[in-house]
This record gives sequence, structure tokens and C-alpha cells, in this order.
Amino acid sequence: MDATDLDYRARTQSGCIPPHLVSRLLELGHLEKVELWAGRGEWFCAREWARLLGDQGRHGDALETLAPYLATGWWTATRTTAELLEDWGRADEAIVLTRSRMELGHPLALEFYARLLARHDRSDEAFNLLLPHIDDWFLAAALVDVAESAGRGEEAAEQLTARIPEEHRCDGPWCCRGLDPDTAIGLLATIRERQGRVEAAIALLRTRGTAPVNGRDQLADLLARHGRTGELRAYAAAEKLGYAAQSLAELLEERGDVEGAIAVYRQAGEASVRRGNTAVQLAHLLARHDRGDEAIDVMRALVDGPGGTDDWIWHVLCTLCIDRGRPEDGLVYLDARKTRRGEEDWDLYRMRLPLMAACGRVDEAVEQAQAHPEASTPYAALPIAELLADSGRTEEAVELLQLHAPANSHALAGYLIDLGRVEEAVAFLHQDRPRPPQPSTTAWSEGPPF
Repeated sequence: MDATDLDYRARTQSGCIPPHLVSRLLELGHLEKVELWAGRGEWFCAREWARLLGDQGRHGDALETLAPYLATGWWTATRTTAELLEDWGRADEAIVLTRSRMELGHPLALEFYARLLARHDRSDEAFNLLLPHIDDWFLAAALVDVAESAGRGEEAAEQLTARIPEEHRCDGPWCCRGLDPDTAIGLLATIRERQGRVEAAIALLRTRGTAPVNGRDQLADLLARHGRTGELRAYAAAEKLGYAAQSLAELLEERGDVEGAIAVYRQAGEASVRRGNTAVQLAHLLARHDRGDEAIDVMRALVDGPGGTDDWIWHVLCTLCIDRGRPEDGLVYLDARKTRRGEEDWDLYRMRLPLMAACGRVDEAVEQAQAHPEASTPYAALPIAELLADSGRTEEAVELLQLHAPANSHALAGYLIDLGRVEEAVAFLHQDRPRPPQPSTTAWSEGPPF
């Protein structure tokens, strides 16, 4: 085995048996196949087989399964082995294994190793390891977490404060290298909140940009955690992206004030620059509380208004119609949109398939879909095959996807596995086995890539 090849196939899930199909093999009782392929370079098979052996107390056999992968020096194999050792109560062995990779300079090993140390009463050691790397935002976040268990929050806070200039604030993602001021402020605010200094944390977050991280606004979530509803309402009224409104609505819903949460979304939707997102959140809220008809009305108003032509918004509307038992209405809405626009590309047309199936019109749906101008493309074949398989016509789904192999190889292999044709499924998966790209010879640049 080769670490570069293993890493490329695992990251791209190409030329291998992907995790969800390994799970399907196990669910259907093909344990011997998973064991066989675990010994033939199929990482996801090896990982799941080792976990199963570990659950049975066969720790030695589990480690033997992972040993060839571990011997390549591949970090993912190292991490998986260490996690299993830790789960089995053998943390000291996990620490020794991970340290060997860290000492070789693997970029991901230090963060994992430090957190592993902190989980096993060696937080001071972890803190000292991470401190020289605080200018790396990824390791700085780990340092803040480790600082809490080490009782060294103030020391971390001093280091972060030194990296926050009084005047400068980044105006884009390429402004500052390393730990940018806004990230440092966010991490410092986390420390202050954990210290119980909520006012200081709020004051810090009010000094930085409001760009969300992973779809969340740190200040809004902090105010929600501490039940500061009044301040959160004021922030939501001023924050035009809608993230603060989302935090407020979630807080009110959690408290049982569904009407209040609905009102927040309705008010935010009128002013938000992300009107579509806010409307969808409102629709999901209504649907969660068995008010699906109202949710559909919200989405209808959205698609009929400015900016309501986006396909993803129509997908939400059609899904709500199916969930509410109103698939005919979904088809009526799509017909009206087609009349207005005079066209219906595949991304929009494909929404008709589950709606027609929910109406009991599977044969008609398949016939019409195969007559669509884009029906001969691999991307159109996939939802048609799904429709066939869901109606018990798996053989036909396989025949359709085979016309486009190796495209849609995961779906094709899944249906073959369902039919018990495991070897054939794996053969199709292996057809799509590109080699990792060669390292670039282009000179490295500090500038942005555009």
C-alpha cells in the first residue's frame, strides 16, 4: 500500500468502497466480504472491520487489520488506530503512537496529540506544546480548549490580546496571514465566557466584524446561551444577515414560545439580505410543529416574490408538499412556474419525479423523464434510477446506470449490492480509480488564488 494513494482515494472516495456502501454490506450480512476487502487495501472496509473486532473484544485482531495501513505512515490510519486504543482504555499506547507521528512533523498530528494529552490529565504538557504555535488559528483554537482544563486561561488570553491591534481590523480573508485579529477576538471571547466574564466577552465580540463562522454568529449564540433576550432582540434587529434572528428564534422555540419564534423570522425576513434563507428557516419551524400547510404558504410567497426562482428554494417547497401529502399541489406549482418561464431544465424538472411517484404515477414519471432532452446524461440517469429502485425495479435501475458507468458508480454499486451482486459492484467501483495528481511545480505565493 502507498500512503499517497490511500489518502487520495479516501478523500475523494474514488476507486474504493465508500463508507456508506461498507455499512450497506454489513447491514445485508456480507461480513466475509468486508473482511476480505479489508485485507486488500480497502481502507473503509478495514476501518469498519477493526471497529467490529474491537467491539467483540478482539483487540489484537483489530490492530492486525489496521497494521498494513499504519505501516505506510498514513496519518488517517494513525489517528484511527489511536482512537480505537483510547476507546479500549489503552490511552498510553495511543499517546505513544501519536507522538511518533507528531515528532515526524505531520501537520495534523500536533493538534490531535495535544487534545489526547488533555483528555488524560496532561493538560499542562499539551498547553506547552501548543503555545509556540498560537499564530496558527487551528492550533490556537486547540490551545484555548486545552487552557481551560489546564487552568491557564489567563495565560492564553494574554497571548491572544497581544495579537489584537487596537486599530486594525481585517477587511477580507487574505488581509492577515496566520491568526487574524477577528479570530483572536473570537477565541479571547470564548476564554472570557468560560471564566464567567460574560460582559467582557460581549464587549469583545462587539468590536469585531459580524461575518458568521460555519453559519453561526458567535455574539448571537453567546447572548442566547445566557438568556439575554432583550439584547439579542436588539442585535437581531440590527444584524441584516439573519444569523442573530436565527439564534433568537431557536431560543424562543426551545422555551416553547413557537409564536414568538415565528414572529422573529417574519420580522427578520422583511429586512434580511438573505430573505430566502430566513423564509426557509420559518417554513421548517412551522413544519416541525405540524403546521405544514402554513409552511407551504410561506414557501409559495417566497417563490412568487423577487429572487424566488432559485432551484434549491423550489426543492424545499416540493419536499414540503410531499411531506404534507399534497404532491398534486407541488405539480401545479411547477406547472405554473414553467408557464411563466417557458422552460424547464433538468434541475427543475427532476423535482417532478418524487411528486409524481407520491401520486402513484411512477410509470408515467419514468416515461416523461426519459423523454426529457437531458435524459441521456449521467446526472439525469441518477434520479430516474432512484425512482425505479424505490418502486421495486432495481434491475432496471442497474441497467440504466450501467449505460453511464463509471459515472454514478456509488449508486450503481449500491443497487448491485442490494441485488446480491457484490463482486460486480466492487468491480464497477474500481473502474473509477484515478491516480493522485502529481505535486505542482508552480512556485508558492502568499497572494490569493484569484
